[in-house]
Amino acid sequence: MRQERSYGRVLLVSVLVGYLEVLLAVVVALLYVRTQPPPDTPPDWSWIGAGLVSLTGVVGVVAFLLSLLFVLPAVALSDLLGRRLGGRAAWCCVPLLVAALLAPPVWAFAAYNDAPARSALLFWASATASLSAGALLARPRGEGLFRRVALWGGALVAGTALCGALGLVTGVLPPYAPPVLGPAALAGTWADRTGNTLTFTADGGVTASGVAEHSPGDTSGRTPPGCSGTGTWSYEPGRDPWSQRVRLDVPGCGWPAWGVGGTARSPRLHQNVGGPGSGRLYQLRRATSGSPR
Repeated sequence: MRQERSYGRVLLVSVLVGYLEVLLAVVVALLYVRTQPPPDTPPDWSWIGAGLVSLTGVVGVVAFLLSLLFVLPAVALSDLLGRRLGGRAAWCCVPLLVAALLAPPVWAFAAYNDAPARSALLFWASATASLSAGALLARPRGEGLFRRVALWGGALVAGTALCGALGLVTGVLPPYAPPVLGPAALAGTWADRTGNTLTFTADGGVTASGVAEHSPGDTSGRTPPGCSGTGTWSYEPGRDPWSQRVRLDVPGCGWPAWGVGGTARSPRLHQNVGGPGSGRLYQLRRATSGSPR
């Protein structure tokens, strides 16, 4: 005799799956951040952590509403189809039912906001996949379903974090490293966000125009004075990409050696602001026609 389905348990498991999906997305996002160049201002991880904790209730409410509006009806309709077509056919219909239930509100919202069709289609597909996972995992009957989903889902999130960390350590998942530049790649104009520039020439000359000169340990946040002049430059490859340095000798300007950052397609020259361990950077980007790219 088949156990009667508990739709309350379906709702509970679907909400749990929603939480697990959000946790998995956070882990993947954190791993992705480790493969990207650092921002000019380091993120406040304590503020981000507090924000994630405060969003716990919001995630629960959203997961509950989505489960109530889309997962529960999909499971109920799959039960109806199961009585007519057989249990296996009902399983296969769950994603189609979720997609059909999602289609009207998604496309109505997209039409109202004049969203591109491709963006609406990608959102519809990703929402269908996410909610279908909750519906499929919540559909089986039997005791201990919530516990099994929690254990296996938690293991998936923890396993992803562990594999990602091992990947970063071993280099399978390449962590961020600065591009390797050379004298030829440095020639040209580099500009900050306000249009102040350093122009390097291939023969070792450099012209500075208003480039900020940060004092060591300055944490005031005020805009430092700019420095202008002409002089010479040299490139030091260092032991690895992190130790590359570009040294400038411009009379009247006292910049420390510039570090290298960015990516191969979009390299940067930077100064540490507020000390080497602050994480704050003053960056120059390679300019096109005298403007920052």
